Amino acid sequence: MSSLREIKDRIGSVKSTLKITSAMKLVASSKLRKAQKAIETLRPYEETLCGILSSLTSGSASGSAAAETFPFDGGKKAVVVISSNSSLCGGFNGNVVKKALEVLKGCGDVDLFAIGKRGADALRKAGYPSDDWSELVAKPSYALSEKLAKKIAGRFSDGEYSQVILVYNHFVTTAHQEVVIEQYLPFAAPVAAVPEAPDFYIIEPGREEVLEELLPKVVALKFHAAILDSAAAEHAARTVAMQTATDNAQDLLDELTLEYNKGRQQKITSEILDLLGGKTE
Repeated sequence: MSSLREIKDRIGSVKSTLKITSAMKLVASSKLRKAQKAIETLRPYEETLCGILSSLTSGSASGSAAAETFPFDGGKKAVVVISSNSSLCGGFNGNVVKKALEVLKGCGDVDLFAIGKRGADALRKAGYPSDDWSELVAKPSYALSEKLAKKIAGRFSDGEYSQVILVYNHFVTTAHQEVVIEQYLPFAAPVAAVPEAPDFYIIEPGREEVLEELLPKVVALKFHAAILDSAAAEHAARTVAMQTATDNAQDLLDELTLEYNKGRQQKITSEILDLLGGKTE
């Protein structure tokens, strides 16, 4: 009976797919634990440095002005979009590309820095070409992040860019990631990071000297933190996607197995009836 053979072939195919999705889920879960540990280890350090920087710049006009002009001000902008190099991670890339297009269309004169092949390809098709920065996603490292961060910050310092904006997926939980639009430059440390006491730190040799040394480090660190955050969100999204695919494959396998058993039962019953009726093949 051809239909039974077809069902049996489909069962074999679904079983093979089930093994693949299960394996991919385990790999994604392992990578998620490493990525989550990396960003959770970096965040306290970043928050502390931002707190020091906020204390040094508290009361200055630059920090508040930057916040008021976000998300767009006059002049040329740079938009950094962080996606992934591979697919099979649900709506991870689609969501960030959709939000990035909204930002790019509202910026006017803009340069794009697309980190991740999937986002770069989608944005290129939409008319926004970018250099290849996929290695920052393939193997996140502070040295590579700092290299691009210095390039962008240098252009901002030279007046080429009036504003730099980050668009990436923020890791909240394994089941939830959200796309954020964040002002990168002009840099404005979070208000919550400012210590209550204005004389919380003893500053040596002086405020300006410390600011000159600290600001580039904080800016580069913030850039690297965004890449690590996106990496954790990517692995979380892929873990959920592969778990969903595995569950769906298991449900389909159960349905096909039930259908196959029913078909076999009908075939056996038909053969018994033929024998009882005295028919021969």
